Formats: sequence, structure tokens, C-alpha cells
Amino acid sequence: MKMNKNNPEVRQIIQDIRSAYVPTLAYERLDTYFDQLLEQRRADLEEGIVSDLRGIVLVGRSGAGKTTAVLELRRRYHNRLVCDDPDGINEMVGFKVPSPATMKFVATAALHAAGYPLVRDRSAAVIWGLVKQQFKLRKTLFMHMDEAQDLAQHQTDKERQVIVNTLKSLMENSQWPVGLLLTGMPGLKTIINQDDQLARRVYPIEIERLSPYAGQDQVLGLVARYCDRAKVQCDEDVRTTEFASRLMHAADYEFGLLAQLTVEALTRALRADGLGAELSKRHFAEVYFMRTAAMPGLNPFLAEDFIRINPRQCFGDGGEDA
Repeated sequence: MKMNKNNPEVRQIIQDIRSAYVPTLAYERLDTYFDQLLEQRRADLEEGIVSDLRGIVLVGRSGAGKTTAVLELRRRYHNRLVCDDPDGINEMVGFKVPSPATMKFVATAALHAAGYPLVRDRSAAVIWGLVKQQFKLRKTLFMHMDEAQDLAQHQTDKERQVIVNTLKSLMENSQWPVGLLLTGMPGLKTIINQDDQLARRVYPIEIERLSPYAGQDQVLGLVARYCDRAKVQCDEDVRTTEFASRLMHAADYEFGLLAQLTVEALTRALRADGLGAELSKRHFAEVYFMRTAAMPGLNPFLAEDFIRINPRQCFGDGGEDA
């Protein structure tokens, strides 16, 4: 079969669908809350008011689409937020919570994200003080902490309360309060519910799993939208409710992972057949094999009894855990 991966027009289409984002209800809420917090902070700054801020907590399982949602948020607000300015302004600082998530390690990660190279060993309290100073100097409005569920792992209630108090102190800082955007797995709820005050100070958003009973139309609509964008025809076998059920199961009912599978299947079709490509179930089966190395009997797009398959496993061999 002739490959078309070097065709410039095909490459352009593939890049386009890879960068495309299909907003979900969770993303729309994220965008609404973020816009509200940003506009309120701008108004406070203009009036010279220092008020306590709120935060946003975005929770979802692996593959739900949290990272993609935040990337899209930053892309959409690119012209409304000043980041890495030559004058040192950085209105949105982000970092991944380190492991182990001790207060000292987290503080150091936040300080590095703010652009301050810590070269001396200092206590967690001192480092957090430096973080607050840097946020004021760099006019930071928001701090994004990814994988924030790690803040709750291997911690006692007392240690978690210290973390909670630190997060609240960032939002309540009388010199320069900073809004929080926390993203992570469902374990992040433990941190938020650790303290009633913190729970009241955040907008909670959870990316829910797709329903195996009511999500087929949404899935077929998603596939059709990506095909339209790529100007690729849909084969009949990817327009049925049975296919939608297979695709949902292959993605473990997570919207973000489902979108990835669809983009990868379209990419495979385009690279193989070029501008005349037609997306079929075969492309999804090939992508699933590339991701898992599962034999046909453990491929949700090929197996008759696909519901029994664990889509999170690689090297499916038909054993008891398959």
C-alpha cells in the first residue's frame, strides 16, 4: 500500500486534527469559572483592592482529558494572560506536583516554576515565603498544580491540613493573593474535603465517564466532527451504535482517551491512503493493537465479547486478568 505520510497536504491535515479540541461540558465550566476569576482579579487590580480569591479544582480519571483541557484553556487565554514577559511578568505559573509531595519539594517546584533558581537548602516555610514574594514580583494571578492528587498520598491528616493551610494562604495573601487551578485524579477530593473553608473557596469540576448506555450518539458525533475536519469519509462500520460502544469500551469510557484513539485512527488512515482515505473500524483496531499489542481476541474492535476485555492492559494474553 502506498504511504502518503510525506505528502505536505496530508501532514497539514494531520497536524490540524491533532491540535483540534472538541469542548466538553466540563471544559465549558472550566472556561466560565476561569474567565470569571480573571475578570474579577483585573477589576480588583484596577481599583487597588486586595480581596481573597477562589480556586478551581478539575478532577478526572486517567485519560479523561484534564491535561488537554488545561492546554486548551491556556491557548484560548494566550492573548489575555502575560506569560514569560521580558519584564518578568508571568500571570500564570504551572508545574507538576513532585513525588514524594512533601511541603518542601512542592514549594521548591513552585519556586522554580516562578523562575527563581533555588541554590541553597532552606526550610519549607522559608521557601513558601520566597514563592509568595516571587508571585508578587512577577504579578502572578494563577498557579496551576497538575497531578495534585499526590498532595494527599502517604500523608497523615495533620500533614494534609498543613498543605490545605498553605493553599489557603496563597489565596488569602494580603500582599498578593493568587488564584489556584488544581488538576488531578479523584484522590484530589481528599485534599479539598479536608477543610470546609477550602471546599467553599473552590469551584469543583469533575470530568465524568461516558455512559455505556447513553453515550453512543455523543461518540458518533465526535467521530463525524473529526472526519469532517479532516475531509475524510466515514465507512459504514464506524457509524453504528455497536461501533460507538466498542470505541467507548476501548477508551475505558474516558472522553479524552476516546478522542485520542479517533485522532490516531484518522492519522493512520490518512498516512496510508492520503486525501482519498476512508475511516473504518480496521484503523481503530490497528491503533488499539499499536497501543496494547493485544491479540485479536482481546481487541475491542475485533472481539465478539468485547465487554470482558480490560482496555487498560498491554500485552493481553487471554489470562484471568484480561
